[in-house]
Amino acid sequence: MEHKNMDKATLAGLLVAMGIIYGDIGTSPLYVMQAIVGTSPINEVSVLGGLSCIFWTLTLQTTIKYVILILRADNKGEGGIFALFALVRRHAKWLTVPAIIGGSALLADGIITPPISVASAIEGLRMIKPDIETVPIIIAILTGLFMFQIFGTNVVGKFFGPIMLVWFSMLGFFGVYWIAQNWTIFKAISPYYAYQLLTSTQNGESGFWILGAVFLCTTGAEALYSDLGHCGRGNIRFSWVFVKICLLLQYFGQGAWLLIHQNELLNGRKPIFELMPGWFLIWGIAVATAAAIIASQALISGSFTLIAEAIRLNFWPKVRLHYPSDQKGQLYVPSMNILLWMGCVGVVLWFKESSNMEAAYGLAITLTMLMTTALMAYYLHIKKFDMWWIVIFIAVYVAIEGSFLIANLRKFVHGGYVSLFIAGLIITLMVIWYRAFIIKMRLTEYVKLSEYIEPLKELSKDMSIPKYATHIVFMSNAARSTEIESKIIYSIFQKRPKRADIYWFVHVDTMDDPYTMEYKVNVIEPDDIIKITFKLGFRVEQKINLYFRKVVEDMVKKGEVDLTSRYESLNKQNVIGDFRFVVLEKFLSYENDLPLVEGLIMKAYFFVKQFTNSEDKWFGLDSSAVKLEKVPLIIRPVENVRLKRVE
Repeated sequence: MEHKNMDKATLAGLLVAMGIIYGDIGTSPLYVMQAIVGTSPINEVSVLGGLSCIFWTLTLQTTIKYVILILRADNKGEGGIFALFALVRRHAKWLTVPAIIGGSALLADGIITPPISVASAIEGLRMIKPDIETVPIIIAILTGLFMFQIFGTNVVGKFFGPIMLVWFSMLGFFGVYWIAQNWTIFKAISPYYAYQLLTSTQNGESGFWILGAVFLCTTGAEALYSDLGHCGRGNIRFSWVFVKICLLLQYFGQGAWLLIHQNELLNGRKPIFELMPGWFLIWGIAVATAAAIIASQALISGSFTLIAEAIRLNFWPKVRLHYPSDQKGQLYVPSMNILLWMGCVGVVLWFKESSNMEAAYGLAITLTMLMTTALMAYYLHIKKFDMWWIVIFIAVYVAIEGSFLIANLRKFVHGGYVSLFIAGLIITLMVIWYRAFIIKMRLTEYVKLSEYIEPLKELSKDMSIPKYATHIVFMSNAARSTEIESKIIYSIFQKRPKRADIYWFVHVDTMDDPYTMEYKVNVIEPDDIIKITFKLGFRVEQKINLYFRKVVEDMVKKGEVDLTSRYESLNKQNVIGDFRFVVLEKFLSYENDLPLVEGLIMKAYFFVKQFTNSEDKWFGLDSSAVKLEKVPLIIRPVENVRLKRVE
């Protein structure tokens, strides 16, 4: 998706957007009205008030906040809370806090969305076969979906788009069919009915708490923003008009059916399936199940995007990223796919019923929305928006989302603790990773390369030392072309003197722009010392082996470097010299005297690191020509060693 084409809408793009983005928000009619009515008898106040709340939530929260306002804040075409953070992070350090909390809560929510959507659809089968075991079916469907991820979201989008078109058309059609039997249902658009519900008493308690159920109609808004990079702003905005109309028609249709059954109990009946004639029911459940699978997809692809951005911001371990197709925005994260699958299966086995999952659902995502509001307010401030507009934005959305958060806090004891526990684990990992990165940066010592030009040239000519390789390539963290880590100098001269004809130092800069592919060459000493800096976007696959070869070929063509082997016998035959990559991997030295908290952070960091990719795998280096060298990370040596010499 090119940045300049972000606002264009195409027929194919609209179909892909329908398939990837609206699953979560589009399957809300499966459970929202059921959650609002709850276990109490159906009454007019809760039905009309619930519809009014849904209408204004979808308008103020989803349409105005997300579709109109927040989609403007794209990072070179990419969306999501971390993309928004990348736009504002240079202006204030404290913004890391809302970014980590919001991102973690969104990932935690991604573990509950697939089970609740699929369970809500499959439970419709009970209308045909009341004693059916739903749990094995739900687990089988979720397992199939996670296995399907390897093909990439482009395949998924093309395959899912037409199904979602059928789903929304079906929602709209049955909605209109029931609305036609009671056109007065549209009076619920008046905010008076929302006010009446929220200030009334339902079942002996305040109607305000129903907001926890109402909130479920907008939970997919955050995933919609995360998937901006997959579909583009224009496609999302155009398709949302159709999606919102179909959703509202379905909700109001359910309202019309509920009013016919006043004073009755739902007893597990799902209004969405009650709207369908008996002969159509099995087809309706099939389409609903397909739509639920697609709802899960929206969160899964959003989670992959979040992880890729978290890695770039040093919030997450450097796990393998796959790009299944050449199309921009395509991404698959194998480790995250397995974790999400395990989490989803765990949620299904723990809660078993979708009505139980409703209790856990929504609490984490309200946190994400509040954090997005905080980051967006700062973004508007940077963009020099009038202060009064920013104050109004904060006041309106903190009031709305704050109310949702308070109402959702009731869910904590009923299952909300599950999503908050998962979010807590993710926050812990992100904080450890980020703090460890800062500690390591503080302790990495850099030296001037210019001071080592002569020693390196002398080492190169020293025949008494066996040659390590014709070309040695060191992966370096030093961003400045004139500097190098002291650890690399230690590795060349002291660890085991490494004689080579040409020393190459390669640095990779991950850019905020997703698709940058540039490099810069600094020939520090012709035919002796060369530094290459790659500037790669965070969506560009790390294939340093391939890119380095391309750079070297270009340099040979321009006559900047001679690659011929310096061994006499091979030189005569014009044989290309051998290349060896050296990657330094740090480990925590025993010689450390760290403050307690920093010590625990670094121990936790190195513990997690042993389960993730080694640096050479992350850089995509050819393993046959790579030497991994362990170097101690001495943070603060233990002082006052009291040793006594005895004769």
